[in-house]
Amino acid sequence: MPRNETSGFGPHDVTMPQLGMAQDAGKIVSWLKAPGDKVAKGDALFEVETDKATMEVEAQANGYLTHVTAAEGEDVPVGQAIARISDSAEEDTPPPAPQPQADAPDALPEGREITMPQLGMAQDSGVLVGWLVKLGAQVSADDLLFEVETDKATMEVPAGASGYLAATLAQAGDAVPVGQAVAVIASSKPDAPVARGMAAAPVTKAAPKADVAPEPKPAAPAKPAQAAPAPAGGRILASPKLRRVALEKGLDLTRLVQAGHPQPYHMRDLEVLEALPTQAPTPQSGLAVQAIRLEAECAQSGFAPFATWAADAHGLQDADALLAGLAGASLGRAATVAVDRFGASRVYDVPAGRSLSAVTDSANPPDLRIRDLRMSALSGVSLGAEDVPVLTLLKKGDGLALVLECDPAHLAPDAAIALLSEFAGRMHDPLRHLL
Repeated sequence: MPRNETSGFGPHDVTMPQLGMAQDAGKIVSWLKAPGDKVAKGDALFEVETDKATMEVEAQANGYLTHVTAAEGEDVPVGQAIARISDSAEEDTPPPAPQPQADAPDALPEGREITMPQLGMAQDSGVLVGWLVKLGAQVSADDLLFEVETDKATMEVPAGASGYLAATLAQAGDAVPVGQAVAVIASSKPDAPVARGMAAAPVTKAAPKADVAPEPKPAAPAKPAQAAPAPAGGRILASPKLRRVALEKGLDLTRLVQAGHPQPYHMRDLEVLEALPTQAPTPQSGLAVQAIRLEAECAQSGFAPFATWAADAHGLQDADALLAGLAGASLGRAATVAVDRFGASRVYDVPAGRSLSAVTDSANPPDLRIRDLRMSALSGVSLGAEDVPVLTLLKKGDGLALVLECDPAHLAPDAAIALLSEFAGRMHDPLRHLL
């Protein structure tokens, strides 16, 4: 029996991804691999169509495609398994059936289930930061319902349906698998809304006064003994707006953690953060260091025809490697560059010089990250500095909008300006890279 020597992980379920916040299903346009075919991580598996776009979905593991259960033209709910990547082409072990609960909790209210969205292709779960709507309150489809944190970002998720928040099935700090229900929105006001967490805890039902607001957070920092346990992995659970404002004001959210203030943090915690005793300035400077954010535009992008020419004339088939090569050369030195697209990331070593054929796959931590959002509906980003400088690509008419965000400790202002200027020039006319 043939084996996949590069996997060694056991079966990997292929699920319908969520390519948009309001998407609850996708249509299989075509399968690009047949059952039994050998696939490598990053290979295009199938095409999926939503109301926004048609996209290719990549394999997230090495192995053989088996257990294909969705046919071309079929509409599949987000998060549903449609195939497997197995260790062998003859793998015939059926997927495990869901196990019934021994002690089933009280029945949930009737209504539409709201599931944990898939914000990136490689994401399999999200951490619930907090609820933005009171249990039992009325919501519209566009109202922001909850905040979720992945390893890439923290985002606010809309309700997606109008009605009343009849049940919450996860609480702040819970890690929820993609596609699992986190709430129920009912068409009529519930008499007894249900609140649950992911842990196996007794079901708690709210009193009939469902619209009573939760107790406000204390105005002063709580004592360390009263602090809630920190989330796993040392993450700080905070809303995107608070993160942005704190960064602009030069405030460090870890000071709230150190002071024992309970998470998750929202804008109402900004006053608490500002009221904390001022830390002594560093010997270098008493001023808060602001993140660098630069923008550039290319009226026309020459990258697509350049990638076609490089593939036909020189056999350079990996467009992401070309993108990494142009970005690395814009730094003016050898570098490791990551290219992110819909949660999937590929990393490349880019040597000094202009040889794009010398760009190779890498397992090293990146010096620069490219976030390719050309296929998204976003028109702008402002996420703040990350662990390495980030170049974001956005579609703008027939051209591109480019955004560079970085910490001055990683890239000096003059170097940041030079990087964005060089990269914008190469994306406008990639042939200049070869001159």
